[in-house]
Amino acid sequence: MTSAAQVSAELGSVPDPAAETSAAIGGSSMARRRNLVFVVTALGAFMASLDLSIVNVAFPALEHSFPHDSRASLAWVITGYSIVFASLLVTAGRSADRLGRRRLFFIGLGIFTVGSALCGLAPSVDLLVAGRFIQGSGAAAMLPASLGLLLGAFPSERRSQVVALWGGIGALAVATGPSLGGLLVSGPGWRWVFFVNLPIGAVGYLVGRRVLTETTTVSSGARPDYAGVVLVSFTLAALVLGITEGPTWGWSSVRVVVCFVGAVVMGAAFLRRSSRHPEPVLDLTLFRSRSFSVANAATVLYAMGFFAMLLGNILFLTSVWHYSILRAGLAVTPGPLVVAVVSGPAGRAAQRVGFRTVLLVGFGFFAGGLTWYATAIGLHPSYVTRWLPATLITGLGIGLTFPVLSAAAVSSLRIERFGVGSAVNQTARQVGGAIGVALLVVILGTPHSPAAALVNFRHLWAFAATLAVLSGLVTALLKGAGRQPHTSIVPAPGEEEK
Repeated sequence: MTSAAQVSAELGSVPDPAAETSAAIGGSSMARRRNLVFVVTALGAFMASLDLSIVNVAFPALEHSFPHDSRASLAWVITGYSIVFASLLVTAGRSADRLGRRRLFFIGLGIFTVGSALCGLAPSVDLLVAGRFIQGSGAAAMLPASLGLLLGAFPSERRSQVVALWGGIGALAVATGPSLGGLLVSGPGWRWVFFVNLPIGAVGYLVGRRVLTETTTVSSGARPDYAGVVLVSFTLAALVLGITEGPTWGWSSVRVVVCFVGAVVMGAAFLRRSSRHPEPVLDLTLFRSRSFSVANAATVLYAMGFFAMLLGNILFLTSVWHYSILRAGLAVTPGPLVVAVVSGPAGRAAQRVGFRTVLLVGFGFFAGGLTWYATAIGLHPSYVTRWLPATLITGLGIGLTFPVLSAAAVSSLRIERFGVGSAVNQTARQVGGAIGVALLVVILGTPHSPAAALVNFRHLWAFAATLAVLSGLVTALLKGAGRQPHTSIVPAPGEEEK
């Protein structure tokens, strides 16, 4: 006679079609939810990064709309966003870990959308810059929270690839800004460069309410260092103001000297405060990780050249080759398309052969493309044979570097430090971008002939190429070029201190 235990054992060995179907449905539902989480968080990264570059193509239109404002004043429409973004990112990352990433993501999304509306309605440069400050604060809250939500939704073995793809979306947004901006400026006008964020924000909010779940990380009860935020904000603002106004005020003038001295003093005070505050704006202990320090140093240098190139290319096409804004935007579109194709494979390649190898190859392509610009581009338009190859080569370099730098920066950190770690890396990017645009104003100057303008643009491209080479030299300091772990980018406890 068969016992109940035997029957149970035999039944247990027979596949249960209903159970398998249920598991398959559950797995499909989880995969669909993860994909939607990626879409929502990528939208946040896309919006925040898009507004770093989409304004570039609107710059000539802004000069036309506000003819009584100097190029140095208008540059604050770009650098003001970057400064606020950079100043608040790390604090926002810590706040996301403490207060809830979902909550801070929606707060940032709302602030960013309101700031976009104010920019679109602004009747003056001063109010436009104020709207950009608001946008920057919203983007700072949104970006680190979006990465934290993304990492929480995916298993550890997929995090390196997902971070690279997320970073690629941000890099793609920065690179596609000119082409999208060209369409908007040539159509409804430059104000729609900002209004376009409103429907994107609405979609992110509606979908995000359904799929995002709250996550927090246990932390101390200390309040964030708001005084540190003020110090770092004024440090960056003083540095950028001194650089942009140097040619006008005079490099040895009292005002410029006060700006640079003030930046040094406030910067030193900021670092001292960060070393002592229990919840600092910049957690200096993160820099004990060699890969974190190297990746962020390379990011600052690279971003200086990258953002200078983005604005410089648009200004060259519209002022020297006399392209329309739409044509100029379309002229740079092939580069972003290469970024879109390369970013995903770049993340997978970094897992197989190591961050350092992929980054060095990428910096090489980027420097090579910029060298092509500096040596082959002339006064007379020659798009197919001269401009297009340079755009494709630099696009390949961008796709291999920006997303992989983001992944390299957090690769040695524990998961509970991803939020603040990614925020520091984004801060490095914005600091570099703000300085790069300020230096662009100085390098381009106000030439009085097309030939003189061409010389200045060649100097700009050479400057960006030099920074790409320096970024590669810094990246060479990354430990080893061997394989990155496939199972997780999170080391054992204490390993990030090595």
